[in-house]
Amino acid sequence: MDVNVPDARLMPATLAPPAAFSGRGRRFAWTLLLLAVAFGAVPAAIVGTGSSYLAQIAITTMIFVILSASLNHVTGTAGLLSIGHAAFYGIGAYAAALLSTKLGLPFIVTLPAAGLIAALFGFLVALPTMRLVSIYFAVATLGIGEMIYVILLNWVDFTRGPMGIRGIPPIELFGWQADTLLSRYLAVAVIAVACVWVLHRLTHSYYGNALRALREDDQCADSMGINVERLKIESFVVATFFAGIAGALLAHTSAYIAPDNFRFMESILILAMVVVGGLGSLPGAVVGALFMIVLPEALRDIGDYRMIAVGATMFLSILLLPKGMLAEGTALGFVRRSFSRGWATIAGGTPVGWK
Repeated sequence: MDVNVPDARLMPATLAPPAAFSGRGRRFAWTLLLLAVAFGAVPAAIVGTGSSYLAQIAITTMIFVILSASLNHVTGTAGLLSIGHAAFYGIGAYAAALLSTKLGLPFIVTLPAAGLIAALFGFLVALPTMRLVSIYFAVATLGIGEMIYVILLNWVDFTRGPMGIRGIPPIELFGWQADTLLSRYLAVAVIAVACVWVLHRLTHSYYGNALRALREDDQCADSMGINVERLKIESFVVATFFAGIAGALLAHTSAYIAPDNFRFMESILILAMVVVGGLGSLPGAVVGALFMIVLPEALRDIGDYRMIAVGATMFLSILLLPKGMLAEGTALGFVRRSFSRGWATIAGGTPVGWK
């Protein structure tokens, strides 16, 4: 008996070089394309034009990519409608601004500290609200968001109220200071890519599958042994952590923040990015952020009519693409095809999740 003959039933799952290589090739091609745009085309445009306006649009877009991706984690993947996300964005911005201006802490400390402080507030908000469902949870986050905005506006001794905080130092890492347009953009872009990558790994994992189960039917998920309340709190805390990171980037790149940067309309803008891009789709959240930031600026030449054009485009995109520009099913299918080698299969070839 030849013991070296492999079991034929296992061959489709373990010996598929063409599929594995093609999946790896697709992954490499798409990753290379996105990195080429983020770190090649955009920096070249900034250097070529020397436009501070273009650089600021690029930086703002990257910051909102983080915000959109983080809100998608809790609203799109976990199914918890939060309409107070800008409040935690503001907490992160004010935390970074106060730590750097009052205590003189460097960026490498203020960046994670801003995320952790925002996550702490998110945890405190989540504890009493996670028993709420549907629209009731959304209204609770709306109330919390407005309350935080009012505190930022009126606590003059601590936040300087409507005057805002000025003189926030720029990004500085190990003696290297991002004091030019290009260096500021590159620093923000690197952090944004890292944040999206972490959220991607969370979303496309067994943990992400549990979040989707929670979104589809929390009672069924509970009956399957998933700790529903704990999972809700965790997803909310993760989203607020990344919102705090985005706030810190805003503070250190603009050198000035004020409460008006974090009003209710900012939360609606972030939610619109997630919905237009595709609820539950991380690539859709990125596309939605690009769409909602770049399109109004591209149409600036038509004056006040640009917002009518943006609104009409949003309406048509939702009407014609109700699941978003890049729906969750499309995004998951792409991930499974592109990363086929890491998608575990059983003997019959049925996909069961990420290794």
